[in-house]
Amino acid sequence: MKNKLPLEGVRITDFTWLGAGPMTTRFLAEFGAEVIRIESKKKPDLCRFAGPYKDKIKGINRSGYFNNRNPEKKSILLNMKHPSALEIVTKLIEKSDIVINNFTLGIMDKWGLGYEEVKKIKNSIIYVDMLLQGSSGPHKNYRGFGASMNAIVGFNHLSGFPDALPYGTGTNYPDHVPNPTHAAFAIMAALRHLRKTGEGQYIEFSQTETALNAIPIAIMDYANNGVDQNRNGNYHVNAAPHGVYETNDKLKWIAIAIMSDDEWNAFRKIIGEPDWAGNKEYNTVQGRLANKEYIDQEIEKYTVKQDREVLFRKLVKGGVRAGIVYNSHEAVLGPQLNARNQWVYIDHPESGYSLYDGMPVKMSKTPARIERPAPLLGEHTEEVMKKIIGMNDDIYQEYASNGLFG
Repeated sequence: MKNKLPLEGVRITDFTWLGAGPMTTRFLAEFGAEVIRIESKKKPDLCRFAGPYKDKIKGINRSGYFNNRNPEKKSILLNMKHPSALEIVTKLIEKSDIVINNFTLGIMDKWGLGYEEVKKIKNSIIYVDMLLQGSSGPHKNYRGFGASMNAIVGFNHLSGFPDALPYGTGTNYPDHVPNPTHAAFAIMAALRHLRKTGEGQYIEFSQTETALNAIPIAIMDYANNGVDQNRNGNYHVNAAPHGVYETNDKLKWIAIAIMSDDEWNAFRKIIGEPDWAGNKEYNTVQGRLANKEYIDQEIEKYTVKQDREVLFRKLVKGGVRAGIVYNSHEAVLGPQLNARNQWVYIDHPESGYSLYDGMPVKMSKTPARIERPAPLLGEHTEEVMKKIIGMNDDIYQEYASNGLFG
């Protein structure tokens, strides 16, 4: 018998799309919340058009990007410009605990669904605005995606090598990590408050402000010392050697991070006490930092002759921090994540048997579940209209024919 999940009985009216919002509600869905996505045929979630596609066959329900963010959810179609849309959403909100969106400031108000209006519908509602830069300040009305957020908060400035253009992070990093985790935490705190007091509340969430938590060293260095840190490649401001080194299999690397003098001494022994490493200046982190480029060159002369798997095990056994630079194929098939059952395979109606990454939080009594694939566009419209809102078949068919579910 399955244990009851901690968020069973919690219903979320979910207006979010793209990255950070759907990742937030994915966390909640996997712990039992009923998440009902409000979608539209005329303006679908842009992630539905983002690859990779299963078997490279494009389709609005076949995006691996979208599907990975939306398991365990329901999808309904609702044309928010239809004169009856507000009436239907009002009935859904009356039966929900949380309303969440990540639109530009003012969109929900335009539909008559700003917090003050929604609070009149249900006073105990938890209402979440995941705004790009908050509801105040000179940039409050700016639009943006994770890629622009990387630039705004300084990720791009810090990503890359000192003598090259900013590289960026290669993905919309804030959408995947700081923003959804902070939002989920805030929602859980609000749910706890609701259960203790019966009171809902408004959560205003500035995505740029949460993203700043990922670069505390750079922010504090400027705040305290007036230092504007620059791109530093794989180097670390407080440790050396600290980098990625080529091994004997071309285009395969190993990461090595020496965080203390003891680790440096252990590393020297592992690589055979070469003459260059005996320089007494290297016995302190200050000395190694001052000579980091030369040290890296000498280390790679050694690593380029080594099998990365063998070297990795040797370094770890000797107390040196190291890691193999995996590509996605190696990460999926590697022993560690498989041993922890991190990968979940679910049969999707259009994409077929597909991989989803599991919840990284392992709870002993109420583990997260991923048993249902991401929904097809509008897959649950009829179910939600009839079972939750209470619409009879005649009215449902009438609305279906006049464009409400579009």
